[in-house]
Amino acid sequence: MRRYILTGTPGAGKTTLLAELARRGYSVTAEAATDVIARRQAAGDPEPWTRAGFVDEVVTLQRERAATATAPGEVRFHDRSPVCTEALRTFLGRPASPALTAELRRIGDEHVYRSEVFFVRNLGFVEPTDARRISFEDALTFERLHERAYRAHGYRLIDVPAAGVAERADLIEAVLARTAPHR
Repeated sequence: MRRYILTGTPGAGKTTLLAELARRGYSVTAEAATDVIARRQAAGDPEPWTRAGFVDEVVTLQRERAATATAPGEVRFHDRSPVCTEALRTFLGRPASPALTAELRRIGDEHVYRSEVFFVRNLGFVEPTDARRISFEDALTFERLHERAYRAHGYRLIDVPAAGVAERADLIEAVLARTAPHR
C-alpha cells in the first residue's frame, strides 16, 4: 500500500482536497485532531486542546486509523500524521510525550508513510470553526512548524500551491504517476 500524507496550514483546504481525491477513487483517512476536538466538545469540553492528554489522544487515533487494512497496491491519503502532531505539540508548547515519541519512531522504522508528503499551502485566510480557532498569523507559524518537523523526520515536501480543488488534485495525481512503483 502507498500511504501519502496531506499536511499544511489549518484551513488550507486539505479536507476539501481529500474529498475530491475520494471522489476520484482514492482511499482517504480523516484528520484525527478535528475528530478528537469534536468528540470532546460534544462531551462539554469547549477547548480540549488545553488538556494535558490531548496530543496523546490525537496520536492514538492516528495510529488506529493508519492500521486500517487496505488492499495491496492501494493508494491512501491521510489528512495529517504523527509528524503533524509533533508540530502541534511544539505549537502548544507541550513537552514530548512517550506515546508521541514512540509513534514517531515507529512510523519512521516501519516506513508507514511514503517519504513524499503533499504540503497543501494556505489560501491566504483562515475560516474559524469550533475546532479551528487560530488567527491567520498563527496559522502561518503553524505552517512553518510543520515544514520543519517533516524535514527533521526525513520527509520530502511536495508543494501543493493555492489553486482550485481540481487543479490541486490533478497535481497530486501527476506526482503519483511519476512515483508509482515499477512492475
